[in-house]
Amino acid sequence: MANYIKNYVRLVDKMNYLIGRVTMFIIFVMVGVMFYSAITKTLFTPSLWTYEFAQFLMVAYFLVGGAYSIQLHGHVRMDLLYGSWSERTQNRWDSFTSLIMIAYLALMFYGSIDSAIYAISYGERSYSIWQPYMWPIKLIMSFGIFLMLLQAIAQFFKDLAGAIGEKLS
Repeated sequence: MANYIKNYVRLVDKMNYLIGRVTMFIIFVMVGVMFYSAITKTLFTPSLWTYEFAQFLMVAYFLVGGAYSIQLHGHVRMDLLYGSWSERTQNRWDSFTSLIMIAYLALMFYGSIDSAIYAISYGERSYSIWQPYMWPIKLIMSFGIFLMLLQAIAQFFKDLAGAIGEKLS
């Protein structure tokens, strides 16, 4: 593999690893928000914003952490035949499925950018009683999908290298 591909893979892996490790802590913020919600519902006047804000945090947690999950092979695999194949055959198959994932993420990224531009342009708000602006979460979604797209491309190069007998990482 060319040096620029190796550098790309190293850079994307390092970036998504660091972002993924930080993103893991969003779950604690979400637990704190839900705890606050439980306390205010029990003892005081219920907060209107907590449930929807926790949903936004969960979206950020899953989408921004998605690239980290791809990097660590933390996604679900169906292993009917895959486990019995040689490593090179597995890498060939993974190269093919990585291309499908790249195409899917590219379409999702296009749609998320379009949705974020719409939310910014028209001041889109949620239909809930809290009515927060939607552009922050839509930008975070676009960022997370973009990171997954970068990681999927890096994963494709790793799989391709494994298919031809090289090692990238």
